[in-house]
Amino acid sequence: MKANELRAKDVEALNKELGELLKAHFSLRMQHGTQQLNNTSQLSRTRRDIARVRTVLREKAVAK
Repeated sequence: MKANELRAKDVEALNKELGELLKAHFSLRMQHGTQQLNNTSQLSRTRRDIARVRTVLREKAVAK
């Protein structure tokens, strides 16, 4: 997910995307804790996507 794609979305869509990413991150953490996660790079990728969404939300809030 690229920042340019996120900047094109409105605040409501970004909040929905953030919720989905947080749920996915929680699920990945649980899988990692129970030794069921094969690809551990998904954790860092999801964490970075969450940070990107939060950054774009902050940019939009400051711009108002």
